[in-house]
Amino acid sequence: MKKFVESVGFIVFAQGAAGLLYEWTGWFRLWALVAKLDFLDDYGLFVNIVLLVTGGAVMAAADSIRT
Repeated sequence: MKKFVESVGFIVFAQGAAGLLYEWTGWFRLWALVAKLDFLDDYGLFVNIVLLVTGGAVMAAADSIRT
C-alpha cells in the first residue's frame, strides 16, 4: 500500500511539474494533462502548482503508512 501511495504521489507531482514546464516553455504538452483540458485554460498555472504541492504532500504522507 505504501508503494502505491508513493507512486500516485509521484504521478501527481510529475503532472504538476510537466504542466509548469509547459506553461513556462511550451514543452511537455504530451505529458501535461492540464494543458489538454479546455475548461482549465485560464487556471492552468494555479492548477499545476496545486498538483505539484499535492503530489509532494502525498509522497510525504506515504511515510506514515505502516507496512
